[in-house]
Amino acid sequence: MSGNGTRRRALAACTFAALACALALGAGTVRAWSRHAIATAPALAGVAAVAQAAPVKVEPIEDFLSAQGERLAQVLDQQEAWARAHLPSYAPRPEALRFTAAGATDAAELRRRFVAAVRIAPDVRLALFVQPAPGAAAAPSRPGLAPRDVTTLERDSTSAGTLFAALRAGETVAPLDVLASASDEPDYGLDIGLFEDNGTAHGRAYGFGKQPFGNPALDFGSQAPFHMGFHHEAWIVYKAAGFLKRTQPEYRIHLWATLARHALRSGHDYWGWRFAGWALHYLQDLAQPYHARVLPGVGTARMLWINTLHLAGLPGARDRAVTLVSNRHLAFENFARTALLAAYRGERDAALLLDALAGRGAWGDERAAAGPVPDPVPGAGAPWDDAAPRERVSRSAAAAAAALDRVIAASLPARYVDDPGFEFGNAGPGIDLYALLAREAPARRDAMLAALAPRLAEYGAHTRAFVRALLEARDARGASEGPASGR
Repeated sequence: MSGNGTRRRALAACTFAALACALALGAGTVRAWSRHAIATAPALAGVAAVAQAAPVKVEPIEDFLSAQGERLAQVLDQQEAWARAHLPSYAPRPEALRFTAAGATDAAELRRRFVAAVRIAPDVRLALFVQPAPGAAAAPSRPGLAPRDVTTLERDSTSAGTLFAALRAGETVAPLDVLASASDEPDYGLDIGLFEDNGTAHGRAYGFGKQPFGNPALDFGSQAPFHMGFHHEAWIVYKAAGFLKRTQPEYRIHLWATLARHALRSGHDYWGWRFAGWALHYLQDLAQPYHARVLPGVGTARMLWINTLHLAGLPGARDRAVTLVSNRHLAFENFARTALLAAYRGERDAALLLDALAGRGAWGDERAAAGPVPDPVPGAGAPWDDAAPRERVSRSAAAAAAALDRVIAASLPARYVDDPGFEFGNAGPGIDLYALLAREAPARRDAMLAALAPRLAEYGAHTRAFVRALLEARDARGASEGPASGR
């Protein structure tokens, strides 16, 4: 091995470390897909076991915990043992947080103990609610809820544009409505302030250590390590920036899936579907290429050049690279959300997105009655297992990241994706990139739709695979906890 080769690898490592740290400190918004509910519902509309399931009885979390307290202690102990055995980056739950129902004086105390045991923010709302589909009015018997009643985030512009309808304890609701609505909920504050340097009492108690990346001073930034999974970078990336391995979506997926299955099997279907929606959120986040790769579109040669400039006291190239990646991430999110809303409004050009989510037509992950059809979604037909989030969902998203980044750079307005002097995150509400392209550059809108559709096809296929595995596990009385066995 030559000395020159060793020096090149060292330079690459330094470069990536500088870029990764800069990106981490600049990551204020870490949404993967804004408004998961509007994508989850069409993805599952064709799954009869969900879409045609009998309505379920709504119950507050306190009622579920009171009924299942003793058994939940065993379920969470099993989950903890699984996480310690199977997840190398897992931060073990402190023993002081172990859930137990014994000695709890009231339902509020049970809720406090449960929240601590699953290590989510103590101020989470856990309101009883659903999201009506875009364009649909809430049922007259269901009053509206303000965003502050469902989310703890004060500057959550996407939730501000969402309609929430209140549920009453004891009423019944369609499982698909619960599942789709809950798939958005982890973005409402569940993972905020959980690290010891976030300035919160629970962050100091939860045992996750210091925040590995994302800005610990920003409320939304602190959830980044729970919603991103950088599992498929080059070896030199991890050598330079080992902190990127400290991500937790696999833990969250398995935790909520374990609780979902237990709730479904114990007759608490409302919380079964709601926990399942929470698990889906993290799975779906991993399907977003900007959550599976740190710097899409930045190759090794460019990193070396940026590093040379940085070492020479010229950090501008590094800063520009970070800003552009962040802007493209946010612009892609905006286009995906506004295009889906256009599809819900019946706009013909955006309709292919609903087909992609549902696995219909060219995007079919099913098999046609006349015989096999080509499967455009890698791994869509494979049974779900505990390795799927990393080995199928995240791997495929990471592989698609560079090509997607090129389409975004070529198709969206240069001001938003190619101007390092502009920060998309500070642009304020009201930007609708789908409408803008439809009006001013239909060909570039079509290029973006063509790039987005396969990403949503995978989103839908993985969503269905997870839910079907969960239902099979619910019905297999002798199986172990979790949506599927063993990794």
